[in-house]
Amino acid sequence: MPDRRPRAAWRRRAEPPPEASSAQPPLAAGATRSSAARPDRARSSVVQSTLYRDGRRVASPTTLADTFRQLREHPDGMAWIGLQYPTDEELHSLAAEFDLHELAVEDAREAHQRPKLERYGDTLFVVLRAARYLDAPEEVEFGELHVFVGPDFLITVRHGAAPDLSAVRRRMEENPDLLALGPEAVLYAILDAVVDGYAPVVAGVQNDIDEIETEVFGGDPAVSRRIYELSREMVEFQRATRPLVGMLHALMAGFAKYGTDEELQRYLRDVADHVTHTSERVDGFRQALTDILTVNATLVTQQQNAEMRALAEAGFEQNEEIKKISSWAAILFAPTLVGTIYGMNFDHMPELHWAGGYPFAVVLMAAVCTSLYVVFKRKDWL
Repeated sequence: MPDRRPRAAWRRRAEPPPEASSAQPPLAAGATRSSAARPDRARSSVVQSTLYRDGRRVASPTTLADTFRQLREHPDGMAWIGLQYPTDEELHSLAAEFDLHELAVEDAREAHQRPKLERYGDTLFVVLRAARYLDAPEEVEFGELHVFVGPDFLITVRHGAAPDLSAVRRRMEENPDLLALGPEAVLYAILDAVVDGYAPVVAGVQNDIDEIETEVFGGDPAVSRRIYELSREMVEFQRATRPLVGMLHALMAGFAKYGTDEELQRYLRDVADHVTHTSERVDGFRQALTDILTVNATLVTQQQNAEMRALAEAGFEQNEEIKKISSWAAILFAPTLVGTIYGMNFDHMPELHWAGGYPFAVVLMAAVCTSLYVVFKRKDWL
């Protein structure tokens, strides 16, 4: 945890930086922004800026310049600055005021960072991935939170709607004894809020998996797509929760070195237990979805095999019917051919005036038909 030392002992600050405010001048050509969707830049990205002393609010500046000025006037206070989609100018102003490392500032400027905890001198830089479950589309939405924790300041940079830190601020202000412990106490509260936000997501995903299992055994053809989409969300959820286990253990390993308050130590251990439980549940979800996808593939294969077998049987029966029809057509063709020849009525035809011609023709037709019937019967066509 950051050391709680007087501001003059660790930061050089003579005059306030020129024009260090939350005003929004136009960006220079080529300036970079986060790839995430952002609100209108004409508005300030400062969600809330508050100064505290002994756990109680003493001021709520409206601009970063006012925050810097009032914090200098109260060196025993603490500033809590909340930003959402900050501009490059705002980040540069904060970096100059609080001696933030340029690498941490660069990470905070761009979203899509992995959860991590890094120390730059007396400042901690923490990246968290928040999550919330959307009931209507049955999807998991992820947000990103970057936190700078110094001896007397805490800066939060949000990329996305989650998490909502207003509830955290109210909770801390309602507990001034906890807030008086400094920025590390606020960091604990943020970690706790992010981890508690995972619980509704876990419940929603569990419900989705139960529904998917029913759809799989019900033969819903659209369930494969739903399994795949939920599996992708669980990969993201796993990336958000698994690094937190190591991060919290790293914080706990520094308890003795940085003199962390015993009450905060208990709180952080509780958060670590919740993170471990959530991470294990997410791992279980991912394995369950993998198993469900395998079962669904097996059921689909069995259904396809049954359909192919039914088609084959139908084709076989159709072939048998075609054999019978062809056999009878051949049998009937023989007398038709004989009758056609003797029905041409030419005057000079052999056997035309023979007294035994008719019986001979009848016997010939009967003999041919009988022979064909016997042949087809032996071949099981009839």
